Amino acid sequence: MIKKTRLALSAATAVLAFTGLTAAPQVLADELSDLKSRIAKLEQADAEQIASSKDNMVFFRGGYARNNIARRGILAGGDVTLGPTYEAEKDGWYLGAGFDFSLSDDLFGLHDGTEILAELMFNYSEFDTSPTSTLNSLNAVYGSGVLPAGALNEIATVSQFTLTASPKVKFLKGSDFRPWIIPIGLGLHVISPTSNGITYLKPAMQFAAGADYRVWNDIYLGADFRYNLGFESVPDREIDIDGFTTGAYVGIGF
Repeated sequence: MIKKTRLALSAATAVLAFTGLTAAPQVLADELSDLKSRIAKLEQADAEQIASSKDNMVFFRGGYARNNIARRGILAGGDVTLGPTYEAEKDGWYLGAGFDFSLSDDLFGLHDGTEILAELMFNYSEFDTSPTSTLNSLNAVYGSGVLPAGALNEIATVSQFTLTASPKVKFLKGSDFRPWIIPIGLGLHVISPTSNGITYLKPAMQFAAGADYRVWNDIYLGADFRYNLGFESVPDREIDIDGFTTGAYVGIGF
């Protein structure tokens, strides 16, 4: 907005200079002086805005997580340590944090006010904890002594750690309310317990949308929705990590 106003005033100055050939010299000089004063004030405001703008952000998030398909025990083609009949909950919770690093504040010269950022985020999601009875059942399936002494008294936590790197398109730069989208990003998911094939690291795509609002100084409150789509080469025999998270976050600009 400041750039557009400055351009308009500059154009007006040129027009006045051209038409001033037939105008009174003193009137023209006063009008030119007034326009130059306005341009100087706008340039100063523009410089102050750029100097005070903090385009990067660190954020902390949490909320609701859900897997499309529940994690299952070994007889259902699932996880070894969950036992033969166990099925985890699809619904869970997540906690995470991340960083936004500004790459361009004008869509690489294509649109003023549309910002491009690089987001790096990590996230922990937990869906269920299996009872010890599911671990005890492993000896019945594989024979006595399959698990070490003391393991039968432990529980298995069905959880997932996610690390993502994504381009983020953020709109309305300079305003307090900033909606954004992630058209596509890359995610790496560490699943626990491991799958029957002893798989623990799985890649996925990430799609997301959200918005934040500056509530005070450089403190932001926001909400987002993120969907993970995994790369399963053999879908009926691999752990399915497709699902979504949605919740709120607190951001701090820097």
